[in-house]
This record gives sequence, C-alpha cells and structure tokens, in this order.
Amino acid sequence: MTNPFFEAWNTPYEAPPFDRIETSHFQPAFVEALNQHKAEVVAIGANGAAPTFENTIAALERSGKLLRRVEMVFSQLTSAATSDALQAVEREVVLLVARHWNAIFLDPNLFSRIERLYDARGELGLDPEAQRVLERYYLDFVRAGAKLTEAERGRFAEIVEHLAALGTQFGQNVLADEQETVFPLSEAEMDGLPDFARAAAAETARDRKINAPYAVTPSRSSVEPILHFATDRSVREKIWDAFVKRGANGNKNDNSQVIEEIVALRAEQARLLGYESYAAYKLADSMAGTPKAARDLLEEVWDGGRKRAEADREALEALARSKGQAEPLEAWDWRFYAEKLRLARYDFDENALKPYLQLEKVIDASFFVAQKLFGLTFAPREDIVGYHPDVRVWEVARAGKIIGLFYGDYFARPGKRSGAWMTSFRDQSKLDGEQIPFIVNTCNFVKPPEGQPALLSLDEARTVFHEMGHGLHGLLSDVTYPRISGTSVVRDFVELPSQIYEHWLEAAPVLAQFTHVETGEPIPEELLERMHAARTANTGFETVEFVSSAILDMDYHSQPMNGSVAEFEKAVLDSINMPREIALRHASTHFLHLFAGDGYAAGYYSYLWSEVLDADGFEAFEEAGDPFDAETAKRLHDFIYSAGGKRDFAEAYRLFRGRDPDVKALLRNRGLVTVEADAEA
Repeated sequence: MTNPFFEAWNTPYEAPPFDRIETSHFQPAFVEALNQHKAEVVAIGANGAAPTFENTIAALERSGKLLRRVEMVFSQLTSAATSDALQAVEREVVLLVARHWNAIFLDPNLFSRIERLYDARGELGLDPEAQRVLERYYLDFVRAGAKLTEAERGRFAEIVEHLAALGTQFGQNVLADEQETVFPLSEAEMDGLPDFARAAAAETARDRKINAPYAVTPSRSSVEPILHFATDRSVREKIWDAFVKRGANGNKNDNSQVIEEIVALRAEQARLLGYESYAAYKLADSMAGTPKAARDLLEEVWDGGRKRAEADREALEALARSKGQAEPLEAWDWRFYAEKLRLARYDFDENALKPYLQLEKVIDASFFVAQKLFGLTFAPREDIVGYHPDVRVWEVARAGKIIGLFYGDYFARPGKRSGAWMTSFRDQSKLDGEQIPFIVNTCNFVKPPEGQPALLSLDEARTVFHEMGHGLHGLLSDVTYPRISGTSVVRDFVELPSQIYEHWLEAAPVLAQFTHVETGEPIPEELLERMHAARTANTGFETVEFVSSAILDMDYHSQPMNGSVAEFEKAVLDSINMPREIALRHASTHFLHLFAGDGYAAGYYSYLWSEVLDADGFEAFEEAGDPFDAETAKRLHDFIYSAGGKRDFAEAYRLFRGRDPDVKALLRNRGLVTVEADAEA
C-alpha cells in the first residue's frame, strides 16, 4: 500500500495532501512513526558522550518528525471529520501513543542527561531561548514522573494510559449523543424563530432525512436559536433537556462512570508526584501558581456576577408574568426573556445586526485587523486541498515574505464535535532552517442553504475573532525551538492572544467594514449606539454560567469526590448558591474541556485569568487613543504574539503593558463595577 505519510509531500509548502490521505493510512503510519521516534530517543539516551545541549535537548527537538506529522493531521480529523472507522483507529492508537510517551518520560538514562544539563545550566553559556527550552524539558520530565521510584513509575504509566483511553471514550460519547439525537419540529413549533434559524433547521431536516419541515440536534449551534427565540415553551424545554443531558442519558454513551474514574486517577497521579491534589499539580506550572489564587479570582468575579444575575432574574420574572407565563422562570426561559428584556431596556435586537455580519465579511474583518496591527496579508490558495469541502486555505504573508498557511473550517456538520478551536498541521521553528506554520481555525456555525450567505450573531462574530487571535499566536511565532513555538505556553496565558483580539471586532474602523447583505449600506450609527449601550445587558448570566463551571472544575480536582457525578455537581452548586434558573455553561457529562483530555482540567478558570490580561491589555490601545497604535501593536507582537514560550509569562505581560495587570479592567468590561465606584476605590 502506498502511504502518503511515508513520502515527501510534493505540495505547495509541503502542505498535507488530504486528497490522498485515507483512514487506512493512519494505523501503519503511527506504528512506523512511533518506532522511528523510539529509536531516535533511545540513541540519545545511550549516547556515550557527555551530555550537551546539542546532543541531548536539540537532538530531542529534532526527533519525532514523522510522529508530529501524523499526530497533527490525525487529531484534527478525529475532531472535525471523524467516522466510525476513524474512531476505531483513535481508540487503538491512543494507547500506543500514551505508552510511547511514558517510556520516554520514565527513561532514567535519558532523564539523567537532561538533569545533568539542568543542574549545570548556569555554566553552559546558553542564550536565553535555549536556556528556557532546557528548563521546560526538565520540568516536562519531572511532571511526567521522571523522579519517581521504579515501582511508582510503573503505576504512573498505568494511570497515564488509562486516562488517555478514558478521555477518548468521553469525547466519543458526547459526539455520539449529539449525532444520534435529532428532534423533528413542525411549522408551529418553530414559531418565533428568525429566518436564518428556520433555514438552518430546514437544512438539518434535509441532511438527516427527517420526515418533517425542520429538525434540530442537541449540539450548541443547533440549540441556541431555539432557546433564544422559540415561543413554544415546551419546545424550549425539550431541546434544553437534551442539550444539558448529553453524556448523561443512562445509555451506552453515558459519561458518569467515566468521570468518576478520571477524577480518581488524576488524584492518584498527583499524589504520586507529591501534590495534595490534581489542581495543585496542574497550577504549579501556571501563572496563577496555586488553586487558591485561581479560586480567589473566581470568587471575586462570582460575587458581582451573581448579584447582577439576581437583579436581572427579578426583571425577567416580571417580564414573563406580563407575557402570561404563570410557571416559575426556568433555565430554558432565561435566554428567551433576556432577548426581550434587552429589546425593552435598550431597544436593541441582536438580530438587527445579523444582515451585516456575513461570515465572509467577518473573516475579512479579522484579516483587516491582522493587517493593521501586524502587516499581514491573506491570499486564497484554492490549489491547496483541505480535509473537507468546507475547508478553505489562505497563504499568509508579511512584508512580501510567506510566513504560514491558514486553514478555515467554519460550519457544523455530522462527524464534527461542537465548539470552536485552533490547532496546527505544522508549528513554526527555525532549528534546521525556517519552517512556516500551518494553522487551523475550526468553528461550528450553521451552514446556510446553497447560494445563501451565512449570517452570524454578534457572539459568533466574536468567535471568529477569538479563534483568529489563537491563529495569529501560531502564525506570528518567531522562535528557534519547537518546544516553545506558538501556543506552547501555560494554560492561563494561552487565551490572552485570542481574547484580546475579540476587542477589535467592535472598534469603529472594523465595524465600518460591515455592510448590509442586501442593500450594501453600513451599519446605522444609531444601531451601533444601541449595541454599545446593551453590551453588558446579560453579563450577570454569562458570568454565573461560566464561573460556576470553573468552580466545579476546581472542586473536582481539589477535593474528594463524594457520591455520584450528579450528587457532586449539585453539592458544588449548592455551596456557591447557584441561581436555580441558570445552568452551568458545561455540565459535567459533556464538559469536553475537562474530561476529553487534560488540557483544561483544573484550568477552565484560565479563560477568566486571561480575561484579566486581555481587558487590561486592550486598555493600552484605548490609552493611546488609537486601536491600531503602532507602538503598542509592536509591543503586543514582540512580547505576546511572536514570543511563544521563550520567557516567563508574567514578565512577557509586563514587557507589553509596562506593569502588572489590573483586575478592575475585567470588572469594568463585564459591567460588574462602575467607573465611579472604581475611582472611589
């Protein structure tokens, strides 16, 4: 069998040849890649010469090229274009890969060489970037069990392998619940839905071959329009129930037992490494440093958010009664009446913005900001194939030099998990010559019928900018070593480039880019004024649903889990006086950030931590009086977007901002403290 992973890719920039890659190629590619990497690493550990940075750390950086190539393509396909066959391969290779990395991190000969270099790091004459890479390698190995006893290493390896399998199972279960559940809806049940939502639901019915004019699934992009606009309360309740019960239906996809096993294994893993909890282990390598620091921020924001939400609840209850609803306000009512309350208070209907927020215009606007801030240009490359017909590719240049490829995958479809994310098919580095990155942005917007433009909500437009911020973090990376390239930073710093980029969506020069889909007219000034006035209209709700999920995450990983998943979740929410009418943004059994891998486990707080940085950071442009101030943009580029992990992250922020961040900027941004109160404080 001809396997493209074993050949040179004769494509533009050696981009992945997706038109030739088949599911059957992955299993043999993984086996060969793992064998090659194992041989390379064994040779490094067995080198009879004294360890040097070049023959140990740089050699490790150069190893595993085929494995990186296979893994990067595979991970995106299993998330964005999976199938039963691909999922079967995933379940098999996840254990092979976990076992492979265990053998590397727990190899005493290899770690001995790294430790000797680390202990003598002050005498090696390394430049600051190489010194940082050495320090990260040492910490990587220590945190992966390198200093454990032989007996402890065996148990640690078992835990890592089991957690890898459970994380894969968790993610596949959530996707299965989303794919296997579909609700046919009649014309009457769609009452209140705007045209864009009706068209999308009709398209879902056609795609799923449902014998009804409309259909929705429990995925977030399908559910949100129902919760915001459906006048039939029983429809909202039915769809809401399916949405929040993903992974908790008592069927083959139920994740409750999976969570119990994951939490117990993570706690044991942390204890083996000498930490009192998994949260303490994870946050030891973060800006926050300790669970207490993260929890303190969450509680500071929680108090103001809950008070704001409780005040809104009274207004929503009164509004519901005025509309004839005798029943108490419930979670499936909140978004529906919040839309009406926003209209009543601010005369602002977010749907009025949709005709201006065409997906193509929003993508172009995100490129416009990248050009104004960093001098980037994006040119379509229709000759470079994607992994699905929806995927588009752009060539990214700066000052006439190609710096990367950008892949955009924007529409929801079967076989694609919910949410939005950035990943890469290749990371930037300069270790053996310039290697440009291939960056991917993935979203889940509802695809319109053929020939019609995709219209976004304001929140969806922010998502485009958010993911572009991550994308620029990868595209603008300018480091030598792969270990610290692009987004290879601590979890509570990685959201800074994405979240600060969201601010430019509402900058006046950017809003001027948007024109009406039919008339070509710009957004009316009075509509923009109402939009800005309503900016904090529902921030109490948004704060409560997010912070409660972050506290739940922290508690799962900070204390013993008593009782079932449902009982533990309820106990946590009761302990913080969670408003009954607001639900977690992510309930436990479909909380992919936490349990489909460990990336955000004990780290969901990081979105809020980064929001402190992004709110304070964007104020630097406001203080300069120009959202594209050249001097501020250069500091943002040099110390945040291009620097990868080459320096301490608190230092990186200070170099950009000139000082430590101020949490008051976040509170102002969310409308949880007034300018007057801030001044008095």
